Amino acid sequence: MEQMVNVFLFGKKYEVPASLTIMEAMEYAGYQLVRGCGCRNGFCGACATIYRIKGDRELKACLACSTQVQDNMYVATLPFFPLVKEVYDIEKVKPTEQIMMQLYPEIYACVGCNACTKVCPQGLNVMQYIAYAQRGEYEKCAEESFDCVMCGICSSRCPAGISHPQVAMLARRLNGKYLAPHCQHLDDRIAEIREGKFEALIESLMEKPLSEIQELYNNREIEK
Repeated sequence: MEQMVNVFLFGKKYEVPASLTIMEAMEYAGYQLVRGCGCRNGFCGACATIYRIKGDRELKACLACSTQVQDNMYVATLPFFPLVKEVYDIEKVKPTEQIMMQLYPEIYACVGCNACTKVCPQGLNVMQYIAYAQRGEYEKCAEESFDCVMCGICSSRCPAGISHPQVAMLARRLNGKYLAPHCQHLDDRIAEIREGKFEALIESLMEKPLSEIQELYNNREIEK
């Protein structure tokens, strides 16, 4: 008999297998997930979730697709976590310190509490990449924030109201547009994709089991 645990989903008590993730527990309990779910593998950031454990006063945040349920877990989800997304034309902005001050001035109100780093489900040094953005070091900010999944959990804990993922996105766009060296073979690959050269390969990948796709991804060739 599989071990069962009690979880409270949106205030209602359910008994679910202890091996499930929060997202799987919701579906086990009968919820149909039409928002707040996506890749189901920790990459899209859509399932940011709030929870606490009975007897523990700390309110915690996580990704529901990759966090296992615990006994007496109280769970609540939001349609999305709060982020401010400024509108800009990447063809007109330039990689100067002033553009960050103009679009996201709140980054200069950072109090250095490091709450953003502590809560990041990807284990990123969020406060560090914000420091790079403050100094206009967009190459470093882009590298430090590369694995951000835009879940917004960091912003939900920020007393300065910083939209860390959007700051990082701007830094990566500025870096890719103006600072990173031009990559001709990337242009060639894009042209090949548009010509349909890889359609058969993509279809074959879609038929592979997730474990095999993960193995291919983990052992892919990475350009230095």
